[in-house]
Amino acid sequence: MPAIGNAQLKLLERLSNACAVSGDEGEVRKIVLSEIEGRADEVKVDALGNVLAVKRGSERKRLRVMLSAHMDEVGFMLVADDGEGIFRFEVIGSIDPRQLPGKAVLVGRDHTPGVIGARPIHLTTAEERKRAIPVESLRIDLGPGGKAKPGDRATFAASFKRVGPSLLGKALDNRLGVATLIELLRDPPPNVDLLAAFTVQEEIGLRGAKVAAFALDPDIGIAVDATPAHDQPAWDGEPAPFYNTRLGLGPAIYVADRATLSDPRLVRWLTSSAEAAGIPYQIRQPGGGGTDAGAIHRARAGVPSVSVSVPHRYPHTALSLARLDDWKNTLALLHTALTRLTPAVLTEER
Repeated sequence: MPAIGNAQLKLLERLSNACAVSGDEGEVRKIVLSEIEGRADEVKVDALGNVLAVKRGSERKRLRVMLSAHMDEVGFMLVADDGEGIFRFEVIGSIDPRQLPGKAVLVGRDHTPGVIGARPIHLTTAEERKRAIPVESLRIDLGPGGKAKPGDRATFAASFKRVGPSLLGKALDNRLGVATLIELLRDPPPNVDLLAAFTVQEEIGLRGAKVAAFALDPDIGIAVDATPAHDQPAWDGEPAPFYNTRLGLGPAIYVADRATLSDPRLVRWLTSSAEAAGIPYQIRQPGGGGTDAGAIHRARAGVPSVSVSVPHRYPHTALSLARLDDWKNTLALLHTALTRLTPAVLTEER
């Protein structure tokens, strides 16, 4: 059984601190290629920038199982130079503009520091303060001499840290999934062909996964991701009226989201594997959002697919929060379930 210790936490720190906004995933791709070197029978980088690694099992009658974890994160693209180190920008992926003013950012491959600027609150009108500042009214300010150009990506300048049972960092969606998939490649189950896809451009439409699934042609697809935990108390102290996942309850197994209806045979396989091994898990409540499974299940003639995610709070903001035990149990569930997987799972009635 693979384990998560200091080395894995250091890896997650490097992944979280890397800048890899959709379309410019090179920093994370470099880490992935270094970490999986010598661990797979085949490794290639495809035309879009996905890292595709194949580790063949040793047993007969093996299923081809694609596990996908996206390398990209939400962020920003500089689109115009206003002079004096001030740049207009657009949002890449889904970000709430209400939480942008005053945030520190890193711009370009040189990680030039900057800040998202807006007019000071005491120079705004009462009516203006009632509304979120639109992105087109914000600027990224690098100061005079700040080196950047239109097309450069920018991301939040937040550093990973562990605080007791919690993990805090930028882009835990989906560096948690990337780190998990690396660990599975280090200790792959012998009864399957493990097709590891570290994908690009998930945050802007599952683009890398579509290409990767067509190339790998799997029997089963599993998206390994991080999912929002809407488990905070309401403003008046009462429990939140709705939650999709909660921290501390283990990996979240999807039955449905905006992009996918999970294959019920795979849901049963995952839940029975967790129960047999005494691994805590939770069912992600159906609702919005989506994972790479939304593209994988529609590849070629169709791929039975499911998603497994680590719950975390405050996704798509400057800093997210997850529980270490939830990550550990996600890795344990995936390894345990894959070890128990046989072709018979696909012959069951849906």
